[in-house]
Amino acid sequence: MTQARKKTAEDAGISGVSGRYWHRISDGRLQCDVCPRFCKLKEGQRGLCFVRARANDEIVLTTYGRSSGFCVDPIEKKPLNHFLPGTPVLSFGTAGCNLACKFCQNWDISKSRELDRLQDSASPAAIAKAALETGSLSVAFTYNDPVIFLEYAIDVAVACHERDIKTVAVTAAYVEKEPREEFFRHMDAANVDLKAFTDRFYWKVCGGHLEPVLETIKYLKHETDVWIELTTLLIPGENDSEAEIDEMTQWIMEQLGPDVPLHFTAFHPDWKMLDKPCTPLQTLTRSRDIALKNGLRYVYTGNVHDFKGASTYCYQCGEMLIGRDWYELSTWTMAVDNHQGSCSACGTPVAGIFERLPGQWGARRLPIHIAA
Repeated sequence: MTQARKKTAEDAGISGVSGRYWHRISDGRLQCDVCPRFCKLKEGQRGLCFVRARANDEIVLTTYGRSSGFCVDPIEKKPLNHFLPGTPVLSFGTAGCNLACKFCQNWDISKSRELDRLQDSASPAAIAKAALETGSLSVAFTYNDPVIFLEYAIDVAVACHERDIKTVAVTAAYVEKEPREEFFRHMDAANVDLKAFTDRFYWKVCGGHLEPVLETIKYLKHETDVWIELTTLLIPGENDSEAEIDEMTQWIMEQLGPDVPLHFTAFHPDWKMLDKPCTPLQTLTRSRDIALKNGLRYVYTGNVHDFKGASTYCYQCGEMLIGRDWYELSTWTMAVDNHQGSCSACGTPVAGIFERLPGQWGARRLPIHIAA
């Protein structure tokens, strides 16, 4: 009888650059230590994220230098409302994700198992050069979670900082301690997707757990200089109850303080959650009211047309500081000195990182091609 040959990385078509944060366990498998999943891999196997795999007896990143596309976006689309408002940001992602959110609105990228979707290739230096040429003040790692392609993201960040370009992580923050320290050391800003405030939701809907996310958020606020904003997509009947919003915003106030901006965004049916309705505007405004009542100073509504809920106000005197109509900025009544803002009416400081004048990029979305 012929013995079946063991599957190899070559059989699985796996190749990539050497990855960090893994170790060999007692049964010979290699454990990936990037995120709390701790995927344990035999030769030729991939982790749940799909892009970290075992090949030639090491963990490799299979998507280094490869992207699902590059686009110049408004920074408010990340969403970041207190980080260089109105300016363009060069955005890109790769493929795969280390969570399994049933509602994913970038599922064609984050859930992709087809690496031939990664049509664009670009070196870190080429990305930094493209950001400079397009007038982008920052580069965002987005569309799928950058912690799973941290080796590529970090190299891009280093190249960007050499040209005075900021870096932004759009992340679910599902990452272990050591890799998170290295990864966020190279980031200037982050929008963290706080998907809900119950472990039930994280496990049932996303296949993960809440506590590691909360730990990363606290780490970012208290142990780094990264500017952070939070986003919660409100899904009817899942994570939008008044009690949950009240508990979550009290936690933010107590653990992070009043100045971390919070975005409540509207759900629309997608991927495996086609049976849920769109989020009513009244749910978003009710949640915003709860957060403001609990002491948060900068709370926003998103994915809907809501001028009041999208604009920034002075928490002291109520003056409108930045008016926003979707991604178009109108009112600007801030004084800015050395990137620090204050209310022109009463002088109260405004949390964030600002240019002296607002950017004029508006709502444009400009896909670009970067020569490798």
